[in-house]
Amino acid sequence: MILLEARNLTQTYTVGERTLNVLKDVSLSVQEGEFLVIAGSSGSGKSTLLSLLSGLDRPSSGSVLFRGKDITDADEDDLAQLRNEAIGFVFQSFHLVPSLNALENVMFPAELNGDPHARDRAEHLLSQVGLHPRMDNFPYQLSGGEKQRVAICRSLINRPAVIFADEPTGNLDSDNGRAILQLLETSHRAEGATLVMVTHDREIASAAGRILTLEDGRLSSPKTHAA
Repeated sequence: MILLEARNLTQTYTVGERTLNVLKDVSLSVQEGEFLVIAGSSGSGKSTLLSLLSGLDRPSSGSVLFRGKDITDADEDDLAQLRNEAIGFVFQSFHLVPSLNALENVMFPAELNGDPHARDRAEHLLSQVGLHPRMDNFPYQLSGGEKQRVAICRSLINRPAVIFADEPTGNLDSDNGRAILQLLETSHRAEGATLVMVTHDREIASAAGRILTLEDGRLSSPKTHAA
């Protein structure tokens, strides 16, 4: 079943007198439960495409459908609800709230939903990634790998239908990078969530079920890996 669909997405930005064509007529679909990687060199439009697919930004033209519903022109309240209930995000810069400890950072999206079990689920997720002893620590007291594990737990707290990961290992050393990739893959399988990841790392991309490559804002031929 198709979870997510992009139709003829184009994104342009005007900088001074220049017009930048970041994405050019991009169409794709993502199946429920799929692990899809969007690969490409720096500046190819990967992060822009992820922002459009997740509803964080709106395209200059084209549309994005989530479970068959066009979200392109949805108002901010509807998009905020969709993002909190059905979408998880993992960024390379973590985006943790510095004034909240690890447990509170993970709980935050569930508390917005009024989930009475937010604390129990957050503690369970942190325990799964070996961070239960660190749950009272604030972001400045955590290593890069620990921060990213907290961010992944936060992305899973509401059992999202899809997780968007934008270069999630970009700021980590190779050992932590591999651990984070393994954690995302395990979470993807255990939670049944669709995983859409942006990366320029070929080793990470090889773990996906399917790879789409962006070149100069356009999709090239897709590649599929055996499960």
